[in-house]
Amino acid sequence: MKLYFVYILKCSDHLLYTGIINDVERRFGEHQRGMNKDCFTFKRRPVELIFYQEFNDVNQAIYFEKKIKKWSAKKKLALADDNFDMLQILSECKNMTHSKYNEKI
Repeated sequence: MKLYFVYILKCSDHLLYTGIINDVERRFGEHQRGMNKDCFTFKRRPVELIFYQEFNDVNQAIYFEKKIKKWSAKKKLALADDNFDMLQILSECKNMTHSKYNEKI
């Protein structure tokens, strides 16, 4: 069975990079060694692997990667830290028109 990984790297400038790969150890090494000068992480090394999630379905992995790429850095860090309480707080809608803020008459 082929595995896929969605991963988050923390760069030396504290920016986060999210990617998908089928061999997370190999790809982390490539990021760390600067194998591609056009890569986001090239000038931001060293990098730290702060999170990865394993998938056996490439479509699920792609879906998850696209989803978390839209997240804030705080939310990604909460995920990486297994801080599910903070992840929940950061996931709540803050829009005043949201039903949580509307009282029923």
